[in-house]
Amino acid sequence: MANKLSVRQSTQLEDEIQSQLNSFGARLQELRLKRGWTLEELAGGTGLSKAFLSRLESGGRQASIAVALTLSRIYDVSLASLFESQPAKEPCAIVRGAEAVEKSINGLKYVSLSRAGRCFNLQPIKVIVPISRRGDEHYHHDGEEWIYVMSGALTLSLAGKTYDLMPGDAAHFDSRLPHRLMATGKKDAEVLLVASPVGNSSRMTLPATSQHRAIPAIRRLEFTSYDEEAAGFDKPRQTNINFPPIKPKTRKDPP
Repeated sequence: MANKLSVRQSTQLEDEIQSQLNSFGARLQELRLKRGWTLEELAGGTGLSKAFLSRLESGGRQASIAVALTLSRIYDVSLASLFESQPAKEPCAIVRGAEAVEKSINGLKYVSLSRAGRCFNLQPIKVIVPISRRGDEHYHHDGEEWIYVMSGALTLSLAGKTYDLMPGDAAHFDSRLPHRLMATGKKDAEVLLVASPVGNSSRMTLPATSQHRAIPAIRRLEFTSYDEEAAGFDKPRQTNINFPPIKPKTRKDPP
C-alpha cells in the first residue's frame, strides 16, 4: 500500500498549487498587455466574456482546462508557462560595448543590443549588410521592423518595391511582407534595426506556423523550454481574428 502524504507534504503541495494559481492571473494580464489587446478584444477572440476574463486576471476565478488551453493557444505559449512563477523583471538591461558579440548568418553580420528578450517586446540589433552579400532571398515573419541607416547606402526590397535609403534615413514596415536588405554603395551598410514580434493593429493576428527570418528572433514569451509537440499539443495554426466594433454603453446597458 502506498504511503500516505504527511501533513507537511500535503501542506507544501497545497502551497505550491496556490502559488501557481495566484500567478496565473498575473501572467494572463502580462501577455494581454504585451500584445496591446483590450479585454473587449480578447473576449471577442476567445468567446469568453469580458467579466470572466477580468476575474481570471484578478485571481477571482479559476480557469478550466478548456479555458486554459484556449488562452495558451491564442497567446501562442505553452500551457505550462501560464502557471509558472517568473523572476522579477530588471528595470534596465545594460549591454556593454566590450560584451557585444558579432554573429554572422544569411550573409549578414549582426550584434544583439539587448539581453532582455524574455522581459521586453523589442529586439534592437546592429546589422552590417556587406556589399558582397549575394542572392535575392526575401524573408517574412510576424511583427514589425524599424530600421535606421547609420552608414553606407542601403536598398530595402519590400513586397515587390524597392526603397533607397541613405545615412539618417529610416523605414518602418510590416515584417509579414517579404523583405530583404541590400548594400548598394561602395562600402558595407551599417543599420540599427528594432524588431517587434507583435504588430500593433486593431486586427489580432496569431503568429504563423512558418517563419522565414534572416536573423533568429528571441523568443520573448517562451518562459520555459517545455516542448508542446512532445507533450502532445499541436502547433498553433495561423489564425486571423476580426473583432467586431465595440458598441459604446448607453444608460440602458447593464453595468
